[in-house]
Amino acid sequence: MSNFHQSLEKDGYAMLPGVFSASQMQQLGTRLIAALEAHPGPAVLESRGRIYGSRNLLAAASWLIDLPHASQLAGVLRQTLGPEVGLVRGLFFDKPPERSWSLPWHRDRTIAVKDNTLASKHFHNPTQKAGITHLEASDTLLASMLTLRIHLDAMTEENGPLSVIPGSHLLDAAQERPPVVLSAQAGDVLAMRPLLSHASSMSKEGTTAHRRIVHLEFAASPALPDGVRWHDYVKL
Repeated sequence: MSNFHQSLEKDGYAMLPGVFSASQMQQLGTRLIAALEAHPGPAVLESRGRIYGSRNLLAAASWLIDLPHASQLAGVLRQTLGPEVGLVRGLFFDKPPERSWSLPWHRDRTIAVKDNTLASKHFHNPTQKAGITHLEASDTLLASMLTLRIHLDAMTEENGPLSVIPGSHLLDAAQERPPVVLSAQAGDVLAMRPLLSHASSMSKEGTTAHRRIVHLEFAASPALPDGVRWHDYVKL
């Protein structure tokens, strides 16, 4: 087993350094904002005339599926999730220095679906976020998924970095270890299990650094129980 998969299995996350160059990330950020500006709607989040997020990134930028193909990520995804791996959701967020925010400890338990009104024993808590229907998925399904977070900017102690609780994805308090504050360079990719407990702090006062992330969620199969369908499923 590779060090990557050992870390993913034990800790629930693993950093892939230098997958993309800083210049590639700068170009990606410019292209992404242009795509979101051309795709108005509730899934594009704005504040003070500036886009800081999107809950339906694939609608505005379907070309993001090219990112795993053009790097070492495709191999990682297939080795981790199998030959039917598909991209099921794309999110974008920025932590602008003048409009910082934080998130408490949580796990990513919801998935985006076509219809959240179907009767189901496997899904519950239907919600709608920015015009997209969601359901809370079972632990079994979430444990078979993988998230890739592509860092468009460096993530440092200044711009509200991500903290994680290693081992928390196993849902066994005895296997959890003390929280770790992560750092990354532009172009690094964080792989993490959705059930990993994580939080995000505010940026430090006076910083000028953004923290932009392309957050891509992958599933091992296009099939879901009870007739539920992914909102998107783009096979790798």
